[in-house]
Amino acid sequence: MQAPSGRLLYSLPMEPISYIIVDDEAPGRVNLRYALAAHPGWQLAAECDSAAAARHALAQQPVDVVFLDIQMPKESGLTLAQELGRLAAPPLIVFVTAYNVHAVDAFEVHALDYLLKPIDDQRLAQTLVRAAAMLAYRSSDGYRDALRDYAAATHTHTQYADTLSVRSVGQIEKIRITDILWLQSAGNYVELHLAERTVLHRVPLSRLEQRLQPDVFLRVHRTTIVRRGQLQRLSSLGAGRYLLALSCGAQLTVSERHVPELKACMQSGFASERA
Repeated sequence: MQAPSGRLLYSLPMEPISYIIVDDEAPGRVNLRYALAAHPGWQLAAECDSAAAARHALAQQPVDVVFLDIQMPKESGLTLAQELGRLAAPPLIVFVTAYNVHAVDAFEVHALDYLLKPIDDQRLAQTLVRAAAMLAYRSSDGYRDALRDYAAATHTHTQYADTLSVRSVGQIEKIRITDILWLQSAGNYVELHLAERTVLHRVPLSRLEQRLQPDVFLRVHRTTIVRRGQLQRLSSLGAGRYLLALSCGAQLTVSERHVPELKACMQSGFASERA
């Protein structure tokens, strides 16, 4: 819904949404503070010029949302975000930075959103809508479990997952790994292909692959991972091109360098079609 001026409108929460701004540059803090002041229902708790100052402020007064710069002296905002993600009830993280090269890292720590400086008013309004919806979801069952999944996903060494917590506006859905037939990279997202639908999960495919059992899933392309039990037929199209048919009906391109492992897997329990 939009006001005549073009600003997005959303239902105000019953209680003010508290937030802190963390940015080592004073102009960045000031600009964001003024931008947020135009939105009723949002209450500034503190402004911090470092991760250490933010940590101290949050120990004194927990907040709902942290607007966090990534590239700061001494300690990166990413490091602080990972630490906050391991709390029992972590705040939502919105990264605010001038450098879009950190976007993938932001997704990997499951930030709610990612804003580029200078802040666009319309883009900020969209972020506030998402934050309000997510905060409203906190009272529902499964929220804490989902946040623990997010924190686990930030570790370099993690156990193989049984479920994935997939976040969209206003909700977190748990997807069972056993329901995933194949996965494909789609920019900063991964498409999780299930029997009846496709779900978008905001995480790089390389990071997600670390949480999948290698004896259950197999990479067949730089953008594609498939469940081994779905392998049905491999066809050579000539000139080093291959096509893989899955039991679910999907037809997928296969990279030539993955063909030997794919053939070995299929020959161990599946028939393959040779050129």
